[in-house]
Parts: sequence; C-alpha cells; structure tokens
Amino acid sequence: MTSSSPVLDALVIGAGPAGIGSALALAAVDGLTFGVLERGRIGQTFLDWPARQSFLTPSFTGNGFGATDLNAIHPETSPAFSLGTDYPTGSQYAKYLRSVVKHFRIPVMDEAEVEVVQQHIDGFEVFSARGPVLARSLVWAGGEFAHPLSPRIPGAALTVHSSSTEAWEERPGELVVIGGYESGIDIACHHVAAGATVTVVDDDHPWDAQTGSDPSFRLAPRSRMRLSDAMATGRLRLVDARAVRVKPAGEGFTVRLSDGLSLPSTAPPIAATGFGPGLGPVGHLFAARPDGWPELDEDDQSTVVPGVFLSGPAIRHGGLKFCFVYKFRQRFAHIAGVIGERAGKDTGALEAWRDAGMLTDDLSCCGVECAC
Repeated sequence: MTSSSPVLDALVIGAGPAGIGSALALAAVDGLTFGVLERGRIGQTFLDWPARQSFLTPSFTGNGFGATDLNAIHPETSPAFSLGTDYPTGSQYAKYLRSVVKHFRIPVMDEAEVEVVQQHIDGFEVFSARGPVLARSLVWAGGEFAHPLSPRIPGAALTVHSSSTEAWEERPGELVVIGGYESGIDIACHHVAAGATVTVVDDDHPWDAQTGSDPSFRLAPRSRMRLSDAMATGRLRLVDARAVRVKPAGEGFTVRLSDGLSLPSTAPPIAATGFGPGLGPVGHLFAARPDGWPELDEDDQSTVVPGVFLSGPAIRHGGLKFCFVYKFRQRFAHIAGVIGERAGKDTGALEAWRDAGMLTDDLSCCGVECAC
C-alpha cells in the first residue's frame, strides 16, 4: 500500500442484509466514498443456508402505507414484492440482496475474504484476498452464521449444529434436539413433519414463555403455530431439563439430562444452541461485555477503537437484542449519519429512513411491550 492509495471514508465488511443495508445508508450521504468487501458472493450466508430453512419473520408489501416490509433493508424495497413470497428461503433472500445491489449500484467486491485488519495512520488497513484497502471508518457486518456455538458439555463433538445441511437431512427414528428457542423448534417441527419422533430439551423452556412481546425472547407466532401442529402428531416432546452429556450407544446416541434421565437418539443429536458474535478478524478491535457480546457505545461503535462500528444481529445494548432484520436495520442510517458527520458531509437525506420507520437513534424507546 503506497501513500498515494485512495482512502475511503468507510469500508463495509460483509454483503448480507447488515452489510448491504449499511452501504445503502452510506450511499444516501452525498459525497461519501465507501465500498463493500464480501468473502464469497452477495448474500453468501443465505446461499449457505440449508435448502429447507426459511425466514421466521413474514414479508409483506406495505411500504406505500408507511409499513416497510419487515425483511427489507431499504425503505423503497420489499422482498415480498420482488420475490413474490412471504417467508423467503436463503437462496431467495440472496436474490433480493443482489437485486438491491444492482438497482442502487452499490460497489461490492466479492471473493474478498478479509484476513487481517490493522489500525493505520489514516484509519484502518484491511487485507483481503483481493488486496489491501484503506478506510477512515470500518463497519463490520460479517454476521453470526460462521460462528455456531456447540453445547458446553462432554460429547458435544458428537452433535451436529442446527445451521448445518446435515442437521436438516431426513432421519427416521428418535431424535434429540438440544435447545428450544426458534432454531430448535424450527428444526424439530421440520423433522416431525418428515416422520421422526423428536424430543426437545431446554431448561429455559422457552415454549412456555407468556410474558413480553419481543420475539427475541419468546417464540414467534409462526413458530407457535408450527409447534402446535407438531405436538398434535404425538411425535414431539418438550422436556424442561438441561443436556449434560452425549454418548454413543450401540448404533445411535444417548443424551443424559440434568434430571438424571437419558434420551435415545437414533441419529446424532442436533445442537440448536445459537451463534456467537462472529467478529473474526476484527475481534481484537472490540472489548467484550460480561456476557461475551461486543461492547458498544451509543453509536454501535467499539468502546476501545473509535471508528469501528458493528452492524447486524450481534448488536446488544443493555438487555436489547437486535437479532432480526427489522431490528438491526434501525441502526444502518444512524451509523451512516455518524460517519457522514465526521467526514463533514450533509446527512439530511437520511431523515427519509426515519420517516420510513428505519432509523432509531434513541435506544430508550426500544423494548416497549404491547398492551394486548
């Protein structure tokens, strides 16, 4: 990298909904220079989804009446409109992302997996398979899919994570799913529909959660409907206990529970135990909260390295989780506004995002519960 190399105002890493959404907001700031680096193709994480997995949040075209599609990443777009479906699959949503990039002419460099990120006199130097890039600000939007978490129990290596293609393959007989939140119920219902007898174990028993309206802490309506249908078959059991060990047993497996019981599983048990923050090469640029998630200031910026922002489902503020598209998209325009103001640019155009319900800069208003 020479001293004559151009320095971008901002570089976004990741071309999923968080990355492309952040880039769209940056594009609304007149005169701001930016680019996007993607490890594979646009929407690669969604292309990597198991074929039978789909969104938990519905898409519906209500943009003209001030109700932006829940899965949209720009106020003037709607996956429901462009894809003609309400619960997109991974490949469908990747198609939506590609169409948005093409329509708004977002500069994306694909096949550019980031290997190293270093602080530089001009901001940051990012090294990828396609060469180095200099930028004054950095937006990490790498997502969580590349950071699956296994249960911290003996025999965890014998399980398969719910995000893997293997976990979605049909498997007759008895099956144990460890974890009863959205991903656990999703894959359990999938296997019940395919004919398996499934037991879901989770000592948090999230299927019983009746308080609060935030779907980050209770099952979404679609999941509850599917759960009801699966329970009606008589082949789904929900157990309020914690898995403590997985062991081989004959041609199958046994899952030992905290209450002393053991459950047989014909196929490898499925670990629906979620994901970590997935910070990869920028992990050293963030401090960690006591719960392990990245510590952020009120602008979604690292508390230890100014100029590094986080965009996507790993955002946490207090007890707030931003793990759905309709949540973390609220911060795209805010981050772009902070970067634009530091660069001395006019950020007034971002108010259109606020008008569309896609800009939240007052976090105290988040987390309000429904009355009924």
